[in-house]
Amino acid sequence: MKKLDIRGDLEKRRYHITNKVYYWVYKTLMGVPAMAYNAHYERIYDVGKYKGPCFVIFNHLSRIDHYYVMRACYPKRLNMLAGYSEFFRSHLHTVFKMNNVLPKKNYSRDITGTKAIMSILKQGGSVTFAPEGLATNDGQNKPIVPGTGGMLKKFGVPVFFCKLRGQYLQNTKVCLDVRKGVTFATTELLFSEDDLKKLSAEEIDNKINEAFRHDEYQWQKEKHVPWNMKGRACHRLEDLLYRCPECETYFETEGSGDTLTCKHCGFTVKLDEYYDLIPVGDEKPRFSNHTDWINWQRQEIIKEIRRDADYSYTERVSIGRLPNDHYLTDMKTSEPVGEGVLTVDHSGMHYRDDKDETLNFDMGYDKLYTLITELDSSYFNLYVDGEYTDVFPLEHHSSLMLTVLVEEMHRLHVNVYKNFPWFDYMYKFDEQK
Repeated sequence: MKKLDIRGDLEKRRYHITNKVYYWVYKTLMGVPAMAYNAHYERIYDVGKYKGPCFVIFNHLSRIDHYYVMRACYPKRLNMLAGYSEFFRSHLHTVFKMNNVLPKKNYSRDITGTKAIMSILKQGGSVTFAPEGLATNDGQNKPIVPGTGGMLKKFGVPVFFCKLRGQYLQNTKVCLDVRKGVTFATTELLFSEDDLKKLSAEEIDNKINEAFRHDEYQWQKEKHVPWNMKGRACHRLEDLLYRCPECETYFETEGSGDTLTCKHCGFTVKLDEYYDLIPVGDEKPRFSNHTDWINWQRQEIIKEIRRDADYSYTERVSIGRLPNDHYLTDMKTSEPVGEGVLTVDHSGMHYRDDKDETLNFDMGYDKLYTLITELDSSYFNLYVDGEYTDVFPLEHHSSLMLTVLVEEMHRLHVNVYKNFPWFDYMYKFDEQK
């Protein structure tokens, strides 16, 4: 029997417009769990009636966004982009192959993915992808991947926008339960062919970032949608709200049921069905919503690294890599290959393995500007010299904190992956204190 070579197969694979029958089967099968999504669709521009090749981009809120985009644009068949590592998972690889899903290495130079996109467009097909690179960690949109505008301008086909609302609250990064509430998807034309010719790549990037501007928690406050939390409202919420606003200690918060408590000082809040943070007892929480808490955490990290030229964060981690001769089972995203020490400082990210020095790596901020959370917030992923790598923190629930740390170190030293203008206030403080 021929030995399986997953990487080689992906390199050699020829992609075609998604088969009409397979696409219908995908829509039909996904329609069963989607009955609980309470989804609403608005087609300002009906992409399903557009005949030529195009892009459909969407603001990435959750791991089930693909269904909303497909459903909003049906019957137009879209070839979807998915993370390269997902093609190594046993429950996905056959479905991906049947539906001609295209591989893309997140935040990494990727010739294979670009060629696949070109091939589909040349065949007269259409491609859908999320310019942010991955689903939001915190309910707010991320800056789109640098170079997106240049790519869209080069291909020159119309770009439609599928605007999503509520999907993050339905399926967060910290808790993978699908929570029942209300969700929306709206399709509209974002760029015509003439628009792409007239606008610069930077102007295209800026327009996408502005179109994507969104905060799920603010949206929830306005809509006041009740969500069925299944008794797990605060499950792993410590991954997201990792610093206590009362005593300002890192990694002492702990979620259980509908309560988040700081083990260091006892500060406690409850999360109700409307995603409101409710004080417990005589507590007077510093923040009444997630966004203010999240943004405070980021600004404090900005202050720490800009005031301390010797700033360094170190933690023991284990790392995983993708196999090549078999597919991953049990929902895993990698196989363990090492354990050692991870350090993030002003020069970059550094890993030193306990036993295998060939696993050691050093990445500067010219190559590293954010981290991937492919599945959930308990660990993160990145590409080291093109090799997908899972990193599992062993001491703290630090993945999302490390993501913020890497982003702000990059912005301090390189700043290609710029923050939004509406967050300029975060950088206005006395750096000498």
